[in-house]
Amino acid sequence: MRRPTNSRRPEGLFVGLCTLDVIQLVDRVPGSNEKLTAREQVVAAGGPAANAAVAFSHLGGTARLLTGIGSHPLGVAVAADLDRLGVRVSDLAAGSVEPPAVSSVLVTASSGDRAVASTNASGRRLSPPDGLDALVAACDIVEFDGHHMELAVSAARAARAVGRRTVLDAGSWKPGTERLLPSIDVAVCSQDFRPPGTDDPADNPTDTLRFLREHGVLWSAVSRGGRPLLWAGPDDRGTVDVPAVRVADTLGAGDVLHGALTHHLATQGQLTSHGFAEALRGAAEVASRACTSFGTRAWMQNSQ
Repeated sequence: MRRPTNSRRPEGLFVGLCTLDVIQLVDRVPGSNEKLTAREQVVAAGGPAANAAVAFSHLGGTARLLTGIGSHPLGVAVAADLDRLGVRVSDLAAGSVEPPAVSSVLVTASSGDRAVASTNASGRRLSPPDGLDALVAACDIVEFDGHHMELAVSAARAARAVGRRTVLDAGSWKPGTERLLPSIDVAVCSQDFRPPGTDDPADNPTDTLRFLREHGVLWSAVSRGGRPLLWAGPDDRGTVDVPAVRVADTLGAGDVLHGALTHHLATQGQLTSHGFAEALRGAAEVASRACTSFGTRAWMQNSQ
């Protein structure tokens, strides 16, 4: 049974990566041994789960992020940024003095394309907290980005045990993903998500959708940038158009898509094909709006 969601503020738990993003807007990506001056910069908390939680909160939900940040001064800045945006953080690395993962991002002004370098979750193992079951039971929906896999698998199994809907941001295939999928209700994949033994999703996205169904995921979709999303459910499949916009920056668009989708799904009871397609459509509209401004925060100011 799904938890009744009569409140106007659905509660979402987001499990995964949190980084410090240093984002520079440049005319072009510099070559070897070359320096250039950026047009603008943004420094903010980032990571797929963190950005999704921020979007969920901005859209009117109550968001909690289960991640590892630490007490390093850079981590303190990350936590303060999330607090300012209404995201409650459960920091499983609170005692660590090591700096958080830092994502260095170059966004090309003419195209909105981004180049990213980050250590992501490598080198930091997060164990499930003692109060994990209570955290999961207190929410309406749980979203995962596939990072911190041991934590993700434990939280997904806890969510399945108490009937909370689970959503996976499948940005890429990661070791252990096969253990996570049986506890996932909804998965939306990027074109970089290629399960073992499947074709390139850009060439054959239906192969990915079929793989997910065979591994227990009833509702799934593949996002393809500005092209229509392909989705599949238990008894139907279809496409959802992505609004055409003038792209300024694609960084974080997939994270926003998942945060908005999670917000749409948090208050739905039993999923139907129509309900799933409409949730994808609403999420695509929000993600497209996020692409029209530089950085991962300006879209929220523009939508107020």
